[in-house]
Amino acid sequence: MTAVTTQSTTKTRDMVYIAMFAVLISICSWISIPSAVPFTMQTFGIFLAVAVLGGKRGSLAVLVYLLLGLVGVPVFAGFSGGVGCLAGTTGGYIVGFQLTALVMWAMEAMLGEKTFVLFASMVLGTAACYAFGTAWFMYVYARTTGAIGIGTALGWCVIPYIIPDLLKAALALALRGRLCRAIRIG
Repeated sequence: MTAVTTQSTTKTRDMVYIAMFAVLISICSWISIPSAVPFTMQTFGIFLAVAVLGGKRGSLAVLVYLLLGLVGVPVFAGFSGGVGCLAGTTGGYIVGFQLTALVMWAMEAMLGEKTFVLFASMVLGTAACYAFGTAWFMYVYARTTGAIGIGTALGWCVIPYIIPDLLKAALALALRGRLCRAIRIG
């Protein structure tokens, strides 16, 4: 094969992987684990996309997912989509998924792809998502309902999700190696 053909094939393969993982994130957002506070698998999809595809392609998969939801494709939790979802109280957490991916990418670029680095990047990325999402939640909630304290916001929006998100990170790490080998990604 010529260099141009190889480069074209690589770009096409990258686009396919990015699209596949954007779809995977969408499917994960529809999987809801019922409990007092329902949990979705969106963060698992984010973790897996960046862990398997790497920072650049994984972040692009998250961006494609967000853009699909922004234009109204029902890719968010509860089969929802549109600007209203992003402008609502939980929109900051959805937008924060991109922060998670970017933090993971930055740590990958600085420290490599060792398992402990990936796990730490997932934790720090999730913390960035929590911080952005909680600030957004408090702002929108204050404008629509009334002021809310940080403790209450954390109690509603963050604390119940910490353990499940850590478990999703561990699951993504457990599946990463096998998935990379199955689709022939380094």
